Amino acid sequence: MDMLTLIATGKLPAPSDLTYELGEVKLLAPIPRPPKLICIGLNYRDHAEETKNAIPTVPTIFNKFTNVVIGPGDSIVLPKASSRPDYEAEFAFVIGLGGRHISASRAMEHVYGYTMVNDVSARDFQMATSQWLMGKTFDTFAPMGPWLVTADEIADPHALDISLEIISKESGTERLQHSNTRELIFKIPELIEYLSTVVTLEPGDVVSTGTPAGVGFARKPPRYLKPGDEVVIRVEGLGELRNPCVAEA
Repeated sequence: MDMLTLIATGKLPAPSDLTYELGEVKLLAPIPRPPKLICIGLNYRDHAEETKNAIPTVPTIFNKFTNVVIGPGDSIVLPKASSRPDYEAEFAFVIGLGGRHISASRAMEHVYGYTMVNDVSARDFQMATSQWLMGKTFDTFAPMGPWLVTADEIADPHALDISLEIISKESGTERLQHSNTRELIFKIPELIEYLSTVVTLEPGDVVSTGTPAGVGFARKPPRYLKPGDEVVIRVEGLGELRNPCVAEA
């Protein structure tokens, strides 16, 4: 049974007698091809401020094409066409029970679980027009995982520390983002209500809730991704997502 089929059943994974040492297997993204990969922009107050944008009064929505999802340990390929590839640590939720016109008061009943996404962004492409899509959806620009933690395992998804580090030979370990999901402007119930007003949400849809302050392009000087960097995202209760960066051949 694949993950989308399991999520659609509404059941938790069944215990299995088959066990493997972690070093014996390669972990894939928990949902390698989600039906929809929906992203929320400017959803931390400090990030909106650092980018000199007004605090949004409605959610800013964009998406990534689902074939750009990669798993933990897979390489982020820095495209030849972009000189400003950037990182964004994000906490994401996964839809279990689908639906349309879901009220905020019932929204958490529709959450199957939680994972992490790195919303890698080519800022030169993103900022070339008012539409962000092309800067957000280069191949490999959606690292996801390593785990899909079911909703019953997280007591409060709006009280989780989130951070990002880059490890490189030149600079060692740089902690560039650190916040908490309590700082989200639009929280999960509001997002589900808003999104489902427009489109039917389906089992396995991934909604990445936005990134806190500390992104590369807003730093002085800017800190963009380079070949040889390793990006490490941590969200409390969800483990860590590690991906190396390589140059496009």
